[in-house]
Amino acid sequence: MKLGIMQPYFFPYIGYWQLLNAVDKYLIVDNVNYIKNGFINRNKILVNGEPFNFGISVKKASQNKLICEHEQGLDESSVNKLLATLKSAYAKAPYFTDTYDLVKEVLEFGLIPEGRNLSIFLDNAIRLTSKKLGIETPINLTSKDVPLDGDYKREHLVVAYCKKLKADEYVNAIGGTGLYFQNFFRENGVGLKFLKTHEDICYSQNRELFIPNLSIIDVMMYCSPEEISQMLGQYTLIDGYESPENLPG
Repeated sequence: MKLGIMQPYFFPYIGYWQLLNAVDKYLIVDNVNYIKNGFINRNKILVNGEPFNFGISVKKASQNKLICEHEQGLDESSVNKLLATLKSAYAKAPYFTDTYDLVKEVLEFGLIPEGRNLSIFLDNAIRLTSKKLGIETPINLTSKDVPLDGDYKREHLVVAYCKKLKADEYVNAIGGTGLYFQNFFRENGVGLKFLKTHEDICYSQNRELFIPNLSIIDVMMYCSPEEISQMLGQYTLIDGYESPENLPG
């Protein structure tokens, strides 16, 4: 069984959804420390043809608290402002209506008591978007669904989840090649692969030069479901480094 594990992000880029689609089970790990100025609560869309930070506020954000201990700060005014930004930026995009309606549903969930918690809000956003993209991989939220019997960090945490769920292969985003190593996972009976998104993914953004790795919102605005389905398979699974000693430099 292939397992994927990532933190919850706000409408993340295509690589996030490729990983979610590539595995048999997916864990949203939210009982780890919150990271400020990352992609947990924001991502980039195009406004007037240029990258623009599109996201939500987080109340009393602290890197000394877990993601699941935070509350997001949406209110009716901020939801309306975000939707107005989206409409101004993408009203002429071919798939505007469907994508706008998805984002609206996600944001409005944040206005009800159940959606105030940051983890629950992002978990719901990821599930709704996955359904829209045709991804059927089962998703679990670690703080609620996958309790562990100890306090684990980094690669030890990943292996603990693999053993808990009886996964024999772990797939990580390409950015983890400097964190996780083949020998450690092999010694623990788990195969290790990294997902590398193809660099030639490109679509029309109504601008001369293509800007890659924007929020999935941008992809969904300009691409048909069939085109996105093809993009979800445009990746390669590669091996990482054998050990820390093999890192370049």
